[in-house]
Amino acid sequence: MNTSFAKTIDILQRNMATASLRRQVIANNIANAETPDFKRSYVNFEAELSRALASEKLDTPIGVLTHERHIPFSETIDYRDVRPKLVLDYLTAAKNNGNNVDIERELMQATENQMLYELMSNAVGFQFDQIDIVLR
Repeated sequence: MNTSFAKTIDILQRNMATASLRRQVIANNIANAETPDFKRSYVNFEAELSRALASEKLDTPIGVLTHERHIPFSETIDYRDVRPKLVLDYLTAAKNNGNNVDIERELMQATENQMLYELMSNAVGFQFDQIDIVLR
């Protein structure tokens, strides 16, 4: 069943699961804010999901493959194959002890993440409210 409703609910569910994972990662970063040589982590998901959804819209191939072993010009990425990735941030250094956790940034991201989770939860509720209206 690949309806618009099912796809919307699936994407919202995946985003909510990612937000839950992100909450755990942010909590771990905050807990280790004073640990020497600790490197903060973050979750990468939305960019890959956006790329997968954009690839579904490509109807016409950019080029024609003349052999099965040629590298394709563009590939459709199934959004269901996109998974959240935990990434270690080695590029920034906020403190002299090698720790790169900025507590203010983490708290801001925790608040933003919580707001996004609530928004997605409300969107799921709205989707089911629409079904309820149709069934009445």
